[in-house]
Amino acid sequence: MLIAMPSIGDARFARTLIYLCAHSAEGAMGIVVNRRSKSLNFSDLLVQLDVISPQDAILLPPAVEAVQVLRGGPVEKGRGFVLHSPDFQLDAATLPIEGGVCLTATIDILRAMAKGSGPQKAVLALGYAGWASGQLEEEILRNGWLTCPADEALLFDDDLGGKYDRALRKLGVEPAMLVGDSGHA
Repeated sequence: MLIAMPSIGDARFARTLIYLCAHSAEGAMGIVVNRRSKSLNFSDLLVQLDVISPQDAILLPPAVEAVQVLRGGPVEKGRGFVLHSPDFQLDAATLPIEGGVCLTATIDILRAMAKGSGPQKAVLALGYAGWASGQLEEEILRNGWLTCPADEALLFDDDLGGKYDRALRKLGVEPAMLVGDSGHA
């Protein structure tokens, strides 16, 4: 996971926690996991995409209604990505990532979720964060990001406001002690 440092220099990423989905010589792609969509909830999205009718929205199981809709990043904000547990797979559509996390970006997963047959744990992100070749490495060297291991709570729990501080504490960093300046010895 990437933890934005105060020196990130881009307000869109201030206090963000990003699950890194792909990283190679060609670049990197990740999903912001601690920013809720302010204008959309999961049942509204299902209705907008004609996955369910407005009448069926009130019949959704509580677990389905509770699926978080996140602002996944500034790139392709109209495109949806579901980060989920590995108990659900779609042939040729689900990408296993690491540590029991999968990514699926088709409407078929939304249909399965609406029926209650989707993954046990899931978040839906609109958009993603992307970096060109070498860009993320440069930002890390300039003290823009810290890294920490991912875990299920940082990915899937409902406490979006507390994820950033919890990620820092995993590294032994007290959030109140962070400063925007860095030094080199």
